[in-house]
Formats: sequence, C-alpha cells, structure tokens
Amino acid sequence: MAACAGVGAALLGCVLLYCSMLRPAGAQLYRNRYDGDQVLRITPRGHGEVQFLKELFQNMTVDFWQPSSASLICEDSSVDVHVGHRRTRTLKTQLQQAFIHYEVLISNLQKEMEKQTHSWSSRKRRSELQYNYEVYHPLGEIQRWMFEMNRTYPHLVDLFSIGRSYEGRPLYVLQLGNRSRHYRKAMWMDCGVHAREWISPAFCQWFVREALGSYQHDSTMRRLMNHLRIFVMPVFNVDGYHYSWKTDRFWRKTRSKNAKYHCRGVDANRNWKVKWCDEGASRHPCDDTYCGPFPESEPEVRAAARFLRKNRKRLQAYISIHAYAQMLLYPYSYKYATIPNFNCVETAAQNAVTALYSAHGVRYRYGPASTTLYVSSGSSIDWAYRHGVPYAFAFELRDTGHYGFLLPEALITPTCTETMRAVRSIALGLLRKCTS
Repeated sequence: MAACAGVGAALLGCVLLYCSMLRPAGAQLYRNRYDGDQVLRITPRGHGEVQFLKELFQNMTVDFWQPSSASLICEDSSVDVHVGHRRTRTLKTQLQQAFIHYEVLISNLQKEMEKQTHSWSSRKRRSELQYNYEVYHPLGEIQRWMFEMNRTYPHLVDLFSIGRSYEGRPLYVLQLGNRSRHYRKAMWMDCGVHAREWISPAFCQWFVREALGSYQHDSTMRRLMNHLRIFVMPVFNVDGYHYSWKTDRFWRKTRSKNAKYHCRGVDANRNWKVKWCDEGASRHPCDDTYCGPFPESEPEVRAAARFLRKNRKRLQAYISIHAYAQMLLYPYSYKYATIPNFNCVETAAQNAVTALYSAHGVRYRYGPASTTLYVSSGSSIDWAYRHGVPYAFAFELRDTGHYGFLLPEALITPTCTETMRAVRSIALGLLRKCTS
C-alpha cells in the first residue's frame, strides 16, 4: 500500500482522474479529441469511499495523473482524473450518490490546451532568430538545439548518443564541463522520462543554457563546470515525447510493442532492475505503470543503465526530473526504510528546497519517495542508489494539480529559475565531503 498520509499532504487530499478514449490526431489539435472533457478533483474520506472509488475505476478506462494507478488510492490521498465528456455526467452522478466530494478544476480540457498553443504558430519564425526557452519544443527542435549547443560551446560541451530508442531514434546526451580539466566526479540528470511531463525537458534545456551562458561571469557555475562532469539527457523517452506532440498529449509510456496485446509502451520508471515489478508497478501491458516483460526490456532504459554502470565509479549524483507534485524525493521508493547515508542526503535535500523557495516562495516537500509520494518499484533513483550513486534524487516540478500536466508556458521561467537553484545546491554539495 502507498504512503497515504504523504500523498494526501502533498496533493491536498484530492483526486484527479483522466479517462478519455485514445484516438489519432489530425490537422486540428489532437482532432479535438478532448473537447468537453473535464478534470475533476475528488476527495475520498474514509475507507468506504476509497473502496468505492477503486471499484468504480475498475470499470472505467482512465488515465491516472496522481497517483499513477487505482491501487494507490487511499484515505486522505488523491487521485487525479480527466473524464471524457460522454462520461462526465455519469461519474458526477455516481460520486453525488455516494456523497463523495469533488470539484471541477478544468471545465474543458481541449480549450485549456488550445490556450497554450498561441505561440506555437510563430515558433518557427522566432527560432530562426533565437531559441526561445520560454515555450515548449517538439523533439526535432530540441535535438537541433543540442547540436547547436555542441557547435557553439566546443570547449564546454560534448554531444554523443548512448544508443537508440525502440523506434530507432538516437538517445542523445550532452556532457558539460571544461574539457581541458581532469574530472574525478560526475553528475547525471535526465528529463522527459514520462512523455506528457513537458516541463521536464524544458528544464533540462534551461539548465544547459544557464550553465553555459554563465560560465564566464558566474564564479559558482565556473567552479562546478571546472570540477564536475555533468551529463544531461534532455529527452529520455524520445518516442513517447514525440507521440505526445503528434497524437496524444497525455501519453506517458515508451512506444514499444507487445506481442499479445494491442497496448503499447512501458513505464520507463518501473523498468529498472531493482525490486522490479513489485508494489506500485503493474504487469498488465495496458496499464500506465506497466513494468515491462523483464527488467531493462526498454532500449532507452537499457542504454542509460549501461552508460551509468560504465561511469559509476565517478558518478556522485543522479537526478531525474519529473512533474507534477512539487516534491524532491530520494530512496527508497520500493520500501519503507532509511538509507544508510540518510543524514547527508536529507541535508542536501533540505538545502535544495530552501534554495528553491528563495526564488519565488514556492514550497516543495522532500523525503523518501515511498513515504512522501507513494511506493513504486523498478525506479531509476533506487537503481542508481543500489549501484553506488550516493545522491539519487527525483524532482516533481510544479504544480500540485491545478494545471497538472498542462503547466502553462508562462510558468516555465519561474519553474526553471527556482529548480535551477535547487540543482545548483545539490551539485555544489558534491564538491564537499559529507561525513554525517
């Protein structure tokens, strides 16, 4: 069972559920597939209401936003649900008859998405002049940007591929750091593990821009770049991210095929070889938390794991950027237990969220993933920690559910500014030895 108290406190004890049928997109934005769909926030009180919701959702096709599956619904917790317009009235009636409280957060999901497309039509014209870090970018633009960073900063950047995705796309990584220096320590950061979390790749790009642009005049960043080798993977799940732009905005998984089911994809954060496919993961290929047919079945996960194993002797930190919940999480995800170097990691997390708060006054919760968010197995931070990386963190960026996965472009700058301070804090801590 997940940590119900942690989920409830973090997400205000509400439930959001998404359940529209998937259809291919066309000339219009996703073919208006989300027109009339609503986002509800449902608040279960007591064991009886929790059981009612679990049984109710067993008979509905849903895409859970928070938590990631029906099994994680518990007292004083949240389930984030988007309801297809044809089922909205039915669901509301059932909730009213059961006296379960709910509120409508988004009354028309299609219109909410279209609000965010105002800048897309002019993106090409702007990008010809200067890359815009305050808008979301499709995969092709991000990859072209990576090549441009490599060309513009040859003394600080090295671009390489660690493998190919299921659909054959290169898995690009940027190595940051003064290439004339010898490095004893390294840090890894990946973004875009879950396709629909667009703010995640936006932050990785922001981080690279800030690191390179401030190297000459920022003594702190220069110190980091002179003493750390920083590996940044802006889009981990390249196939899923591309699909989220072209076909289904709320796609989460990879795009691998299954021989027995029409459902595609694996949850790339349940596919790592650490307590694989245990609590918090599903064995059914159609579920969003599907763990895959075996550990590292996904070429994206396998390539990253191979690269991290090769560099684990110098790897001091692993950071994975996700959304949403406003949390900073560390191991363990798969069990309720205290990691051996808890004091060092807890101090690093506390310093990071303090630095983050100093930017815009946004509060993040921090702690072990199992108790702060929910129990999940096969996660990347648990794998990294088990393989000797002393500092393994997962960020859940803004917000706490009002926008969910549709964080407006207007919030990219404040979100990335504050997260930059947190990541810098963690990176600086690697230059000091913690003995507590």
